[in-house]
Amino acid sequence: MSAPKLVREIPAARWSHGARSGRVAMVPTMGYLHEGHVSLMRAARARADKVVVSIFVNPLQFGPKEDFASYPRDLDGDLAKCAAAGVDEVFHPEAQDFYPPGFQTAIEVSEVSQGLCGARRPGHFRGVATVVYRLFQMVQPDVAFFGEKDFQQLRVLQRMTADLGLPIEVVGCPIVREADGLAMSSRNSYLSPEERVRALALSRGLRAASAAFAAGEREAERLVALCRDSLRAADVREDYVELCDPTTLKPVSRAEADSRLLVAAFVGKTRLIDNLAVGQPR
Repeated sequence: MSAPKLVREIPAARWSHGARSGRVAMVPTMGYLHEGHVSLMRAARARADKVVVSIFVNPLQFGPKEDFASYPRDLDGDLAKCAAAGVDEVFHPEAQDFYPPGFQTAIEVSEVSQGLCGARRPGHFRGVATVVYRLFQMVQPDVAFFGEKDFQQLRVLQRMTADLGLPIEVVGCPIVREADGLAMSSRNSYLSPEERVRALALSRGLRAASAAFAAGEREAERLVALCRDSLRAADVREDYVELCDPTTLKPVSRAEADSRLLVAAFVGKTRLIDNLAVGQPR
């Protein structure tokens, strides 16, 4: 198991397509890596000759009252996980280099970023699209991997890449869950033991809706209500629960197998998200 090359300087991260050989895959992350991130690295390793992971806590995607300063960080642990997954290079720039003085340009993806997290976190997806576009410029991957837990983010980035004609395939990978069903997230580290138990209400509600769909229920309101019931029973505060078209993310009134049920909720002070295609195996 060899350590990946650690690159901090932005010029060193720039690749010339003409000067390199083989296919390059990228996994953009904010660090504090868990098995969900590692699954993306493995998927990247299977599809490319070289794998680059970025570790950058992006200030542009945090609101003024959000957890940028306290977001968990563990570079040594992250590098060990990258080495075990066969990553070749880790790009870990400083914020002042990534966004130099006077930086004032942003990428805005309009429709698919509306609603859901986009409505609750103004400017969040502008920050996400901007940082990923910059990372794509620097690394110039052929393919990039993102987790489906952040489903709206995935759709925003796929739309951005298509609209701007970037020669990059953006691949979504399945959510990785703990044995009890909780979606893996760096923010799970904020949860107390009691909150960790209550957090299972998100995945439990999604599974209840999926079971109802399998039994023949197609009304969105009833499927959404099952998920909300699960949150209330665990004293978890709903941010949103919506059944949406899987491509446009617009709300639907009747469910199809690929309709995506998305939930965001506060467990104590920690905001968690999860989602499920209601017709997928539970």
